Amino acid sequence: MTPGSPPTYPLAAVAHQPELLFALSLLGVAPAIGGLLIRGDRGAAKSTAARGLAELLPTGPDGLSAPFVNLPLGATEDRVVGTLDLDAALRGEVRLRPGLLAQADGGLLYIDEVNLLPDHLVDVLLDAAALGVVRVQRDSLNAEAPARLALIGSMNPEEGGLRPQFLDRFGLCVDVSAPQVPAERAEIIRRRMAFEADAPAFGAHWHAEQAALAGRLAAARRLLPQVTLPDALLETITTLSSEAGVRSLRADLVLHRAARACAALDGRAEATEADLRRVAPLVLNHRRDPRLPPPPSGSPPPEPPLPPPVAPPEQQPDTPPPPDAGGPPPEDIFAPSAPAAPLALQAFTPGRGEAGAPRLPAPRSVPDPQATRLDVPATLRAALGRGAAVPTRDDFRTPVPTEEGGRRVLFVADASGSVGVSGRMGALKGALLDALSSQGGRDRVALVTFRGTGAVTLLNWTTDAAEAEAAVRAAPTGGRTPLAHALVLTAELLAGVRGAELVLLTDGRANVPLSPGSDAWADALHAAERLRGLPTLVVDTEAGRVRLGRAAQLAGVLGARLQTLEPA
Repeated sequence: MTPGSPPTYPLAAVAHQPELLFALSLLGVAPAIGGLLIRGDRGAAKSTAARGLAELLPTGPDGLSAPFVNLPLGATEDRVVGTLDLDAALRGEVRLRPGLLAQADGGLLYIDEVNLLPDHLVDVLLDAAALGVVRVQRDSLNAEAPARLALIGSMNPEEGGLRPQFLDRFGLCVDVSAPQVPAERAEIIRRRMAFEADAPAFGAHWHAEQAALAGRLAAARRLLPQVTLPDALLETITTLSSEAGVRSLRADLVLHRAARACAALDGRAEATEADLRRVAPLVLNHRRDPRLPPPPSGSPPPEPPLPPPVAPPEQQPDTPPPPDAGGPPPEDIFAPSAPAAPLALQAFTPGRGEAGAPRLPAPRSVPDPQATRLDVPATLRAALGRGAAVPTRDDFRTPVPTEEGGRRVLFVADASGSVGVSGRMGALKGALLDALSSQGGRDRVALVTFRGTGAVTLLNWTTDAAEAEAAVRAAPTGGRTPLAHALVLTAELLAGVRGAELVLLTDGRANVPLSPGSDAWADALHAAERLRGLPTLVVDTEAGRVRLGRAAQLAGVLGARLQTLEPA
């Protein structure tokens, strides 16, 4: 522990997170694996475990613990990679002022909410983690600094995902959640309260386990250069990647490195197929093609239920029961078809130009004598404005970063039988796919469908276009139209979400009330009133010669723009 730093919760005391501890151990043995992404809800020990690993990394030449650097969410690129040392520049010297990556050299860089970072920063961080060096080429500066570090990013998937190209660059990924077994939760609380009450005593209590874990990691690091993986297992590696639908060869390389690290943790000088299969979920699950079925869980599938007894002919009904008289509604899965016109998303989005791009405020600069990043033209203008040819610190101007980030668009799609019978479901899916593909790489989308007796969130907030496409293509159709339920769920999903936009695709033929005895259409209009003022596009999917025009009424209550959906 670095003198003056707060006490660190021992990694050995983290309870009931075996996969997280295994993934951290692999990274602690072989940082060249390329970083670890931890996905899970808040309060699942993500940052606690990451900080605990830093305590077990090799100490530096000064005998102090390895550095643990927590990347602030609002950090600029200059703060991350380093920039020109302005004090040296005023003396005529060109020198690098190290950034956070260089400060984490030999230790661990932790990024909370990595999914909310700008793309270019994620790219820089992953480059440095892979190369072990950070290079800076700007402002007459051409320098580099060592950045041999273990990189850990964490995120809550409900707040949006990472783009596939960034997911692929994280060597390992583990999904965590807080235990739901009462006894396990009680044990976690008991340990945490003991740590907060007396951290030194808690550390002493866990000293033996912590020392054993540190010794195991140190022994594995020493053994790792001698660990081999038989050439015959390369085919197993490629088979595992191919079965997961992974295109990038990076997964194959990480499987090789992670299997060797797994063997080193067990004190063996040769990796086996069992090592490969042990690490495969950590390497492949976040790279898996979402259109493929999930991997087997390892437990045998349940036996199919016995068929119901066949009734005698005189007891068999002449016609099947209606879809909503008991069992689930019949399901059809329609293939997408091209709509006659794309959804006019840019037409209802305030503050955006014709192409739908966000209108950001013009960049500006402010005085900052301690600036680490200069707006050079503004700085020179300030100096010249007072009649000086050479700027001083009083002339320094730093650019104010503009807000960066994408839109949040919630698509709510009617998947009831009326849309399917009208032949509009294919066009509806086609319009959805077209709209999803038009979203920028930083835009986050979510998808709600409603049918039968309720509405479901088919896709949580994500920037992953492939995941969104798979969800749309697999969406079933059939049953009644619980429009009010969908609008209630929409309000719940968008509560507290700033700047969200809504696209509602429906024929408006609500026929499922919120409560027995109430009117389904009145319930829908009442639920829509809660969403009034939200930037909304209503897409009318109604077909046929007799049309009720309810989507138009709904748009009026919502204060939304209206567009009709016509097949091509």
